[in-house]
Amino acid sequence: MNKPLMPKATAAWLINNTTLTFDQIAEFCGLHHLEIKAMADDLHPEKIVPLDPTMSGQLTREEITAGEKDPRKRLVIARSTHDVPPPKNKTRPRYTPVSRRQDRPDAIAWIVRNHPELTDAEIGKLIGTTKSTIQSIRTRAHWNIANIKPVDPVTLGLCSQLELDLAVTRAADRKAKNAPPELKGATLRPAAETTKQPEPEEEERQPQMKYDPASVFASFQRVRGDKT
Repeated sequence: MNKPLMPKATAAWLINNTTLTFDQIAEFCGLHHLEIKAMADDLHPEKIVPLDPTMSGQLTREEITAGEKDPRKRLVIARSTHDVPPPKNKTRPRYTPVSRRQDRPDAIAWIVRNHPELTDAEIGKLIGTTKSTIQSIRTRAHWNIANIKPVDPVTLGLCSQLELDLAVTRAADRKAKNAPPELKGATLRPAAETTKQPEPEEEERQPQMKYDPASVFASFQRVRGDKT
């Protein structure tokens, strides 16, 4: 932290209680020197309550004294005796406007039908819903299941196309990573193999004998004569 917590209040106290120059106060507080001059002339539009930086541990008396003796000196904020941990970036659930919350079941039904690889957690994070709602739609136990119609969540404005594509891509990569070893790298068979006509059997490959109708009739007459 290089600037005081309340820069205007700190500047007002330094103007009233020290002989520091406007440039020194402005640089220390992160303000413009004209704003410091306006505060000194009581022309600032805001009503500012002065704050003693020495009481809050942001500036020492020795630093102020050294700055008053040398106008070219730049004030340095005092190091805090306590290390303040950085704020944690907590991921909050997506906020859905009240006017669009009634559209979430339709979006869930669309995702469940078109992208079954997405988990309940991923769907909930994508459109801002709960796992219980997703499960009720998956099992068709939702109280309004008869009126739910699958609609693209991008069309409903519940998420962007980029967010949807990213979620689907991650789910597909995870599915491919967790696939059995024998299925990894498997692709569809070429069209030449799937559309190839089956080869005839060995018997069918042999050329068929051609019969002469006259010889067949003669053989029939001969057999008939032998019987008589």
